[in-house]
Amino acid sequence: NKISFLYQFDFYIIGDNMNIIFANWKMNKSVEEAIAFINDLNNNVSEFGDDEIIISPPFTTLSEISKIKDDKIKLCAQNMYFEDKGAFTGEISPLMAKEFCEFVLIGHSERRHIFKEPNQLINKKVLSALSHGLKPILCVGETEDERKKKKTDSVLETQLKACLKNVSENQIKNVMVAYEPVWAIGTGKTATPEQAQEAHAFIREFLTDMYSQTTIRQLILLYGGSVKSDNAAELIKEKDINGFLIGGASLDPQLFTEIIKNSK
Repeated sequence: NKISFLYQFDFYIIGDNMNIIFANWKMNKSVEEAIAFINDLNNNVSEFGDDEIIISPPFTTLSEISKIKDDKIKLCAQNMYFEDKGAFTGEISPLMAKEFCEFVLIGHSERRHIFKEPNQLINKKVLSALSHGLKPILCVGETEDERKKKKTDSVLETQLKACLKNVSENQIKNVMVAYEPVWAIGTGKTATPEQAQEAHAFIREFLTDMYSQTTIRQLILLYGGSVKSDNAAELIKEKDINGFLIGGASLDPQLFTEIIKNSK
């Protein structure tokens, strides 16, 4: 049975019937398309039960979405830079992100592998987000080659240790970790429930070496990697999976709603 999780920012209990369902739209949707999606989602919030719904849209849509979304729906920035302001063309500061968002996605595999963000930069972003009261969702995960070479655990260990450097016991309570095997993102491949649980269990166990067992038992772990309505029900049964980070399937409000319903 799943244990209950104390979500420190809002002081409520995340237990057996409550999951975090997170939509990452990536570089998709115009303002008009985003508004249509949120209006559709607003009409279905009564069906979501106690689940926490988080949407991570393009920056250009955040202002308009924030005006119309139901209170049940939370917003997340897709990325941020660690400086508050300055000559950093094309970047978004934590101060800008927190105008609309409670959460920020940090270290997504596309940031790591396409934009070559190293663990040291990701660590600076995590620390900056926490210092400004944003709730980081730290993404970690291995490539297909690393899995084939049985390096999954060592990759996760390296990423977690480096990206959470100088994050205190109190601060880690305000972080979520998303395990997203790179080989399963947008490929149609999905980790089996057993593979996902094994990685989640390793993350939780490893972090007990960095923080207290009590704190890490409460840490929220999300799975991301080709989550769909037909595999959500099996994945969410695993004891260390507390929700999903959903990419492509979150672009369609009907598909996204089906995943939420199947995650009960």
